[in-house]
Formats: sequence, structure tokens, C-alpha cells
Amino acid sequence: MNLNQVTLPASDVARSIAFFEAMGFRLIVDARPRYARFECPTGDATFSLHQAAAPAESGVVVYFECEQLDEQVAQLAAQGFAFDQAPTTESWLWREARLRDPSGNVICLFHAGTNRKNPPWRVP
Repeated sequence: MNLNQVTLPASDVARSIAFFEAMGFRLIVDARPRYARFECPTGDATFSLHQAAAPAESGVVVYFECEQLDEQVAQLAAQGFAFDQAPTTESWLWREARLRDPSGNVICLFHAGTNRKNPPWRVP
């Protein structure tokens, strides 16, 4: 099995499309006002947006890995993206920065390198 995609609720799909396109994601399905799907700039992963009347706080965090995290965050901040957390090296050996999309979904940009799948505490 392989994860195909994650679908995020969006109170305003058009506004969320603009947000994710400005972040560098490529729109591949545009079924406004209800649905949109994106490709990530690198790799094969996709994710989508689906219209929701009032997205609730779900506790879900969507992670996008960036090879040059600090530079990527600086570029996005210069474009006006507001980060809730600046790049921070966490105790689990990932460097993370967090922001929210227009619907309030938590987006984590991170860099983990080999620790993404092979941390020192990985189960043998």
C-alpha cells in the first residue's frame, strides 16, 4: 500500500487554491467551488481540498517536507505568509515550521532527512 492523498476541508475553495498555488503546489483538478487537487512540487504525492461549511479543528497536521526548509520559509514569509512557528529543531530530530491555510488547517513544513523514516529509536 501507498498513501495516495489527504483531503483537507476548505470553507472557501477558491481562496485555498490561491493559498496553495502561492506556496508552489500545482493545481491538477479544478472543480470549483467544491473541490481541487494539487501535486506537490517534488515527488509523487497529491492532496485535495473539499468544500466544507465550517471546518472544525480536527487536530490533523499535514506535513510537507522541504529540503531547504529555512530558505523556503523565508521565501514564503517574504511573500506575506504568516507562520505560527518559525523553523525550530524539535527533540524528535525534525526541523519544523507551522502555519495555517485559509480554513485553519495546520500545515507543517519540515526537514527530517534520514530521521524521517529511520530515527535512532526506530523499531527493529
